[in-house]
Amino acid sequence: MSERKILVIVEGAKTDFNLMKRLLEIYGISDNHQIVSYDTNIYTLYNQLPENEEEYEDIDLQQILKEREKDERKIALLNERYTDILLIFDLDPQAPDFSPDKIRKMANYFTESTNMGKLYLNYPMVESFYHMKNIPDDDYKNYIVPLEILRKRQYKQLVHGLCRNGDYNKFAVSKEECNIVIKQNIEKARMLTQKDEDIPDGIDVLDKQLSLLKNENAVSVLCTCVFYIAEYNPGMID
Repeated sequence: MSERKILVIVEGAKTDFNLMKRLLEIYGISDNHQIVSYDTNIYTLYNQLPENEEEYEDIDLQQILKEREKDERKIALLNERYTDILLIFDLDPQAPDFSPDKIRKMANYFTESTNMGKLYLNYPMVESFYHMKNIPDDDYKNYIVPLEILRKRQYKQLVHGLCRNGDYNKFAVSKEECNIVIKQNIEKARMLTQKDEDIPDGIDVLDKQLSLLKNENAVSVLCTCVFYIAEYNPGMID
């Protein structure tokens, strides 16, 4: 294939799907991307992978995704050939099957979109994109979520109450506003990792988040799926 054709696997069929669809359309790159929802969390995907990490090299990710898919339309999309695969999932530390070892294994393996696929983790979940009082939000760098809030399933309600206008459809609807949200997330990731990189490394971010979770029972609010826009073409957010 001479041109890029990119498969975007998102965790959920609503918020995750709609956010990626909006971002790809706003930045004018939707034509060569195909979004497919997995409809369950990353730990279900982990359980589909071989137990032996050495066997990860033989993974056919699209085949694995098809194994539990019943929607014929999605199966047809998963049967197509792609140059890149993106995986957009939530950390979901409140999930019964969450474990630091599981998520580290996946983060360490899914690092290259043109090979095995590249994983983007949202902290604690995709709603982090909307976790702002305004655009910009000077307090965004300080936002954390206690694990207890996640366990009580109160996080989505919290974000709806905080998000400007309380309506995701009215939040970051222009390229200018999306640029600000993306840059604030990149800056926050730099602050977390204490590394002045163009785009902070996902594994470095995960290590900091798992440390925070272990020591303070909390997660720092961060939306990393937006990093993809800056990685696709840094000039798009200038």
